[in-house]
Amino acid sequence: QVQLTESGGGLVQAGGSLRLSCAASGLTFSMYNMGWFRQAPGKEREFVGTISVSGGGTTYADSVKERFTISRDNAKNTLYLQMNSLKPEDTAVYYCAATVPGVGGYHYWGQGTQVTVSS
Repeated sequence: QVQLTESGGGLVQAGGSLRLSCAASGLTFSMYNMGWFRQAPGKEREFVGTISVSGGGTTYADSVKERFTISRDNAKNTLYLQMNSLKPEDTAVYYCAATVPGVGGYHYWGQGTQVTVSS
């Protein structure tokens, strides 16, 4: 059974940094493009960024560009989200998700980890 487990969330002051991790099991991690999404209270879930199977290609939402960095370690079946210069508007539950390249939609989702940025 596929499991994606996020960790690393918490409370941080504005301007601070956090590193989220997403540990994958039950799937061939290196065959999946991976994504990060977030959902703030009262808002719809939004795209944060994606990374290709090899890690060589990344895309980011404009709101996080140059502040967030997605990486992966296929040997450890782990996805990362380095978040720098955090802002209060980054407060949300952050989710990782997996998708098969060339197939629409994300097939597997984690349970989420809370990130709270205080002003």
